Amino acid sequence: MFKPKLFTVLPELSKEQLARDIVSGILVGIVALPLAIAFAIASGVSPEKGLVSAVIGGFLISFLGGSRVQIGGPTGAFIVILYGIVQQYGVNGLMIATIMAGVILVVMGFSQLGSLIKFIPYPVIVGFTSGIAVIIFSSEVKDFLGLQMNNVPADFIEKWAAYIQAFPTARPETVMVGAAALLIIIFWPKVSRKIPGPLIALVVTTVAVRMLHLDVDTIESRFGDISASIPAPGFPSLDLATIRHLIMPATTIALLGAIEALLSAVVADGMIGARHKSNMELVAQGVANIVSPIFGGIPVTGAIARTATNVKNGGRTPIAGIVHAITLLAIMLLFGSWAKLIPMPTLAAILIVVAWNMSEHHVFRQLLKSPKSDVAVLLTTFGLTVIFDLTIAIEVGMLLSVILFMQRMASLSNVGIVTGELKDEEDSADPNTIVTRSIPAGVDVFEISGPFFFGAASKFKDAMHVVGKAPSIRIIRMRKVMSIDATGLNMLAELMKDCRKTGTKLILSGVHAQPIFAMQQYGLADEIGEENIHGNIDDALDRARQILGLPTEGRPDSFVASVKREEESK
Repeated sequence: MFKPKLFTVLPELSKEQLARDIVSGILVGIVALPLAIAFAIASGVSPEKGLVSAVIGGFLISFLGGSRVQIGGPTGAFIVILYGIVQQYGVNGLMIATIMAGVILVVMGFSQLGSLIKFIPYPVIVGFTSGIAVIIFSSEVKDFLGLQMNNVPADFIEKWAAYIQAFPTARPETVMVGAAALLIIIFWPKVSRKIPGPLIALVVTTVAVRMLHLDVDTIESRFGDISASIPAPGFPSLDLATIRHLIMPATTIALLGAIEALLSAVVADGMIGARHKSNMELVAQGVANIVSPIFGGIPVTGAIARTATNVKNGGRTPIAGIVHAITLLAIMLLFGSWAKLIPMPTLAAILIVVAWNMSEHHVFRQLLKSPKSDVAVLLTTFGLTVIFDLTIAIEVGMLLSVILFMQRMASLSNVGIVTGELKDEEDSADPNTIVTRSIPAGVDVFEISGPFFFGAASKFKDAMHVVGKAPSIRIIRMRKVMSIDATGLNMLAELMKDCRKTGTKLILSGVHAQPIFAMQQYGLADEIGEENIHGNIDDALDRARQILGLPTEGRPDSFVASVKREEESK
């Protein structure tokens, strides 16, 4: 389970596949170059930190990961949360949060929680992903238009109000460079898909700005020189108060990283017909996020677009991801000093395209046709992400999903009387139907359908008061109850007390294993009496006849005792 995929595939690696992996890795490394720089700047840190993250994190994710073709590095999903951390706690706080997130991911992996990520509702994922896309787009308007603004407000509404006010200060030359870069990125794939459009846009606009002496902001004018080397390892200064404040942001980073990495791995599995190891993938993501900030990097995770590029170019083993990291390192060491000439509107155009691809606008529109509860989760998560905070959005989105899930589960649970006027509603084709049974006078039969948990408890309580006069015997059929929780057990205990007050005998029928064991642990089985708990309706009716002093069709052995013997024999 925890063996990296690299060591699994190495014995079967052919020379032909090795060659394809190397070529694919080089191409993906070129694709990753402008993205790593753009993501770092958008996150509020210097450009080289993005390159360091892509080199260190990308190498470790491929070397230790559980996917054949996963490509790791900084991604757009992190921009919103990272920018907020840098603004509030500085780069040191970001390092602490990233290391904390890495530890959380490692713990998740070794706790085998990889499969649990799949249970995060789809509207929540689409909601915050689309919200992040809107925020990324909003953050790039200033650089794309060249607006003359000293400080850009962090709040979404205030930011756009400031943009509108500063719009007359837009610089035509900057807009021209940004528009040219955007058009190249959009239309270049029609010319060639081998060489990435963002790289062509970056080279063309950089040369144009340099040769034509255009008055456009560049990385150099904004950040100064770029370091063309991997920094020496260093550890952040730890502060207990800061650590406490960063627990939730670090958890959000870990959750975002886990979701994006595993989604990317699942998409890649579908493209190559393979299967990844989700828990090993989480461990690799965690290690990468622990090591990356030690060398000055930012959070990393599996990148869906770069992973898909790897697959399309023939990459089929982690060797491609390792070569991608080595390629970035070579570019950084040989040409890193030239990166300072890249125009800021070009990076803005690259991120605008990233935001458009992240937005999943077609999926968003499709989900608006879903049930109203899912639409509510989608719009709430989206709105909170854009207007307030990503951490709050995920928390509220998950909470809403859980509440709606409980509501749906409760709607699946039903409690009703199946004697008297409801008797004819049962399916007479069912061999266990009550229609074909003779029910003695003074006996009421109720049936619980679905899981008997706290969501169904109120239905049970209401159903018990349907009949005004208490019967002599009350049979509760539980043949469709596969599980019961503490609230359900408490409801049965309260029913037992009510039965004692009214002199009604309580009999349970069709009880499955989990409810029986839960009743035994709760002490309810002894209170009801083992002789009053049966495996089918015929035995329960015989018990009712026995209590009433009527002839029975046979007195079965205690059902609870038989279950105990069966478990002991195992």
